[in-house]
Amino acid sequence: MPNAKKPILDDPDHSFIKTSLKTVTQLDIDNYVNKTVFIELDANLENFQNPKGRHFKANVVKPEIWDQALEQAYEMVPDEGPGILVYGSALNLLLFSPTYGVKILKKMKSTIQKAFKHSYLFSTSTTAKGKEIAELESIVDNLIMIRGDRKTKKLYLQVKHVKVVKFLAEEVEAPFSQEVLQELKGIADKTRKRVIPLVSKL
Repeated sequence: MPNAKKPILDDPDHSFIKTSLKTVTQLDIDNYVNKTVFIELDANLENFQNPKGRHFKANVVKPEIWDQALEQAYEMVPDEGPGILVYGSALNLLLFSPTYGVKILKKMKSTIQKAFKHSYLFSTSTTAKGKEIAELESIVDNLIMIRGDRKTKKLYLQVKHVKVVKFLAEEVEAPFSQEVLQELKGIADKTRKRVIPLVSKL
C-alpha cells in the first residue's frame, strides 16, 4: 500500500473510506496523500468536476463518465511504484439507475476483464442487486465474502477463490470490536439512504 498509486471510486463523502481504513487497519491515508486520488460519486452532475486537491466529483453512474473519471485519476497519480490500485466502494448502488444500471454493470465487468495495466479491488453488497453482483463475482480473479451474523453481532470472512495460488477456505471471525462494526454500519447506512434516491432518478 505505501508504494501503490490508488485512485478510489467512492460514495459522496470520501471521509467514509478514510475513516474505515483508519478504524479497521490503523492506516492513515493522509500519510500517502500524494499517491492517492478520490473520485466522489455525485449523481447530480452531468459529468465530472475539475479536481480540487487530490479529489474530484463525478457522476460515475454513467459508463462514459466512469471511463473519463478513471483516466483523470490516473493522470493525477505519479508514474512510479508497483502499479495503480483502483478501489471501488459500494458499487452496487450504481445499479439502481433505471437508465444506466445495465450499462454500468457491463462497464464494471469490462473494467475487470481488461485489467492488464491496473489492479481493481471492488467492494459491494450482495443484499441489494444480488443477481447483478453475482455476475461480477463470476469473473473476478479473487473473491472474499463477508457475512454479518445478527445473533452474535459478529462479522465473518471467507475466501471463495483466489487465482492460481492455494488458500484457506474456512470461514473466520473478523477481529473487529462491536464498537468499530457499529460505527462503520452507521456510516454505510447513512450513505445508502442518501445515494439510492438520487441514483434511482437517473
